[in-house]
Amino acid sequence: MGILVLVFIFISLAQHGDAHGPDSCNHGGGLCRVGTCVSGEYLAQYCFEPIILCCKNLSPTTTES
Repeated sequence: MGILVLVFIFISLAQHGDAHGPDSCNHGGGLCRVGTCVSGEYLAQYCFEPIILCCKNLSPTTTES
């Protein structure tokens, strides 16, 4: 029974209109996180609204040559 509930929740979150999905988040340089973003990150969008957030770094990473 518990597995059916988890499947239902996943399907409900995946079909939400404002959810962009983890591929969109990762492609944009973000990470999907559950609950809140960590220190030094901001909420860019949702992977699966409203539970799984897409967090990106506040300062862009620079590469030195």
